[in-house]
Amino acid sequence: MELSEQNVKKQRPVHLDLQTIRFPATAIVSILHRISGVIMLFATGILLWLLNSSLTSAEGFASVQSLFDTFIMKFILWGILTALGYHILGGLRHLVMDTGRWEELASGAASAKAVFVLAIVFSVLAGIWVW
Repeated sequence: MELSEQNVKKQRPVHLDLQTIRFPATAIVSILHRISGVIMLFATGILLWLLNSSLTSAEGFASVQSLFDTFIMKFILWGILTALGYHILGGLRHLVMDTGRWEELASGAASAKAVFVLAIVFSVLAGIWVW
């Protein structure tokens, strides 16, 4: 049975309400992996600026050192470490999937949930270390 162009258009959704779509854990892990990569791109600039400032002179080093005592800088450092940890965990998951493992629905969802749990643990440990 052939579908006419008019029937195909009727079957397509008219409006996708993105707030009602529920993404599976695997999709969320993948999206957050990309977001953490973008965060790390900007974090590289911040860290390079801090490194450059600390290496220019003794006063520059002292100012960067005192900057790390502020709440905002500790929060930024914690965020960078959290993004880095999440990106590494998600990247390792993707590497394992590239070998043909964890590609089934059940194992893929389990590995995605494991990444969430391990990322939360890493984030808490990073927060303890920073503060």
